[in-house]
Amino acid sequence: MGRRQDDGRDPRLGVFCTPSARDPGAVVDLAVRAERAGLDLVTFQDHPYQPAFLDTWTLLSWVGARTSRVMLAGNVLNLPLRPPAVLARAVASLDLLTGGRVALGLGTGAFWDAIAAMGGTRLSGPEAVTALEEALAVIRGLWDTESRGVLHAGGAHHRVDGAKRGPAPAHPVPVWLGAYGPRMLRITGRTADGWLPSLGHLSIDDLPAAQRAVDEAALAAGRQPTDVRRLLNVPAEAADPDTLARLVGELGVDTVVVATDDPAVVEALGALAPRLRDLR
Repeated sequence: MGRRQDDGRDPRLGVFCTPSARDPGAVVDLAVRAERAGLDLVTFQDHPYQPAFLDTWTLLSWVGARTSRVMLAGNVLNLPLRPPAVLARAVASLDLLTGGRVALGLGTGAFWDAIAAMGGTRLSGPEAVTALEEALAVIRGLWDTESRGVLHAGGAHHRVDGAKRGPAPAHPVPVWLGAYGPRMLRITGRTADGWLPSLGHLSIDDLPAAQRAVDEAALAAGRQPTDVRRLLNVPAEAADPDTLARLVGELGVDTVVVATDDPAVVEALGALAPRLRDLR
């Protein structure tokens, strides 16, 4: 089951940057350069236990104030160290402040020794997936200001009991999941607005089978496969025109996010973006 190429969803091109604390100004300038180059999306990895990195959420807020058009997201936010109820309000707040330019990228977590060292709870793989499902219920429930009453949602790992809802984001914030295993792919198809894997954790040859798993889960949940945006993090060396054309034109990827901290690569991607959009 391949993805339709005429689904009306314009391809997007973005960057995946390192939030290095060594030269904070250069990190912000790279994001501003990406917007000026005509790219669609700026994302930053999130490793709160890494002292060489800026805090990703603080950085996203600063970049949001320095830009006016580009979409912003963590890629992906570290859920074990970001309580979902607080994260929901942080995301909604930044979305309001930026005029609806925020997406929520989430993962189950990794590097559990470092997470535990920072006070996070060490979870097994299945527990972490359950925790993510609970977090989604909490986050979306707090954004849902049209429902009456306080929110009771979540489970054993993440739960709110009687939390007041709000604020609502400025726009329906898309939730993108970094997913690889069968259960996470099913959750993505059933509930997420986007799938955000990385080359390196899977190969280009793995994409069709994973796409089918997401599609089948979406259909089983009464959704359309096209309800789930397909994003892919790729290394800069794989961002040549032929590879990007294959990803977008043949393999159903509608958002390519290139990992780079090089201003020259950002400029080259800006020149390539119009050609990528013409592929659909």
